[in-house]
Amino acid sequence: MFSAALTGFTTGLSLIVVIGAQNAFVLKQGLLRAHVLAVVLFCAASDAALIALGVAGAGAMAANPGVMEILRWGGVAFLGWYGLRAALAAWKGGERLQAAGAVPTRPGPTLLTLAGFTWLNPHVWLDTVVLVGALSAQFPAPWAFGGGAMLASFVFFFALGFGARILQPVFARPLAWRLLDALIAALMWAIAARLALGG
Repeated sequence: MFSAALTGFTTGLSLIVVIGAQNAFVLKQGLLRAHVLAVVLFCAASDAALIALGVAGAGAMAANPGVMEILRWGGVAFLGWYGLRAALAAWKGGERLQAAGAVPTRPGPTLLTLAGFTWLNPHVWLDTVVLVGALSAQFPAPWAFGGGAMLASFVFFFALGFGARILQPVFARPLAWRLLDALIAALMWAIAARLALGG
């Protein structure tokens, strides 16, 4: 059970660390110190709800080997592509964090913008509902795996939002982005290999 939770945690963390629109927005809010608690809670709770949806449906999907095979190889392809994208970013360098638009001063518009980044992003659905859900079905304790992935979301978003002011000088250096992208690529390919081998 602990092994499943730990694997869920590392899997969830490796998926969520990929720099995208949502993470860029959270980091910008953290750097500006604007509505940080509301922002990180919204992101983590949204992830937890989507992961729960994926884990709950995984049992039904597991009853159909054809569906599981499609999800498994779809997950391998997606993780391989994610890893390749991160590896190319690490190779090229020059990555810059761009959070879209000006930051609203009231929490309502901020959370509405964040809802778009979260719930309208197909990658979020693929990562949480499909990929984490399918991976959880391969463990005797799928909810332990899902719980580990949920915990990873909370840890990551709180660290990103509240740790942004500490990270600002670090990520001003292009080398930091290259190292982060290289680590993400390695993690994605390791998970893809494990999934491809049926583990």
